[in-house]
Formats: sequence, structure tokens, C-alpha cells
Amino acid sequence: MIVLLPPSETKRPGGEGPALALDSLSSPSLQPLRGELVDELIELSADRPASRQALGISPSQDGEIDRNAALRTAPTMPAVHRYTGVLYDALDVGSLRGAAAERAVARLAVVSALFGLLRADDRIPAYRLSATSRLPQRPTLAARWRPALEPVLTELAARELVVDLRSGSYAALGKMAGAVTAEVIAEHADGRRTVVSHFNKAHKGRLARALASTRSEPTDAGAVAAVARRAGMRVERRGDHLTVVVPA
Repeated sequence: MIVLLPPSETKRPGGEGPALALDSLSSPSLQPLRGELVDELIELSADRPASRQALGISPSQDGEIDRNAALRTAPTMPAVHRYTGVLYDALDVGSLRGAAAERAVARLAVVSALFGLLRADDRIPAYRLSATSRLPQRPTLAARWRPALEPVLTELAARELVVDLRSGSYAALGKMAGAVTAEVIAEHADGRRTVVSHFNKAHKGRLARALASTRSEPTDAGAVAAVARRAGMRVERRGDHLTVVVPA
């Protein structure tokens, strides 16, 4: 089983690993586009106004541009530790130990706007590029990634059960059929249901943690739902789609 996550805008700084080596990353067929995007971001970083516009940031966030300028030389760390924020706080992979930690490394993967598909232990530097960023005089990132990424995701889904927890903009970088998907819905006291916004990522992080660390080996959506329920989550299933129901 593979649990497919979105990245986060926020990244943990620093790292103890060597500089980025694109040829050491998993899914080597993605290396050409990875290299193009890295070089484009480094070049763009020399123009701060253009960088701010492309990345959707303000002058107070110019440190993000500096990160992009240093993509080829900055220290690296495993992707699963690089990303921070609400989902990754709830996942809390750093607290896993022993066999649970090994299972998490084997099962977790991230779809990144800069690197495409990353496995948990792929070493990457801090960077700034989101799925909705628009690099000057270039097609959208979705248009650039789909031809390269979709065959990789299709091959992955043919080998293993994939639980796709990506947000919409990252799912657009590479669509895949046959994955188990999940949404989070809030249920009110009167029975009304509404989409969870603020805590959506936290609940998906909890689900990812349960799936990454379980001793069982789910092979279908029903087994995925069972793992979530054992972790204390209320889950409804319709085919390959799961609904996590939380109190409003």
C-alpha cells in the first residue's frame, strides 16, 4: 500500500544531507522535468519581483526566493521530514519507532510541484513552488507534469493499492484511476453535513498516520476503512471512496 500525500507550502529549514542529486531520487523517468524546473527556479530567483509574482508571495517572504536560488547547493533531508504544517503535524512521522517507522517510510509518498512523485526517504532541499504557481512564459505546471507523471502513477497503482489523499491542485498534476480516495465531512447536531475546511488537513494527517503505521496490509477500500476505524475514526465507504465524518 502507498499513501499519496500533498506537499505543504511550509518546509523545515536546513538539513544534514548532501546537496540535491536528482539522479538519486526515485522515479528516474521524472528527472528531465525535475531538472528543467530546478534550473528555471534558480534563474527566476535573480528577479525578485518576477519571483514574487510567479510564486504568489510578498516581499516579506523573500527568504523563499533565496531558498530557490540555493536549490543545487542547499543541504537536503528526507521528504517526509522536509514538509511541515497541519497535515504533517498530525502525521507526526518523527514519533514513530521501530517497525512502524519502517512501514511509514515504505508506504508514504508525496506529489510535489517541483519533483513530481517523491518517496518518503528521497532527500530534497527546502524550496518554494506550489501546484498553482505559474512560471513566466511557461505552460501551467499541471500541463507540464501530466505527460510525465501520469504513467508513473499508473504503474504505481498497478503494483500496489494507492490511497490518494492529495488536494485538488496536486491531483491535477497527475490523475490516476483505481486509487482509494477520501474526503472529510463535518456532521452537525441537526444532521446537516458540511465540508471541513480548516481541520481537513489534520484529519487526513491522522488517517495517513494510521495507514502508514498499521501492521495490516490493506488490499482494498474496505480494509483501508477498517484500519481507520480501529484508529478511532468514523468512516463511511462508497466503492473506492471513503468519507471521514467528524463532529461539526
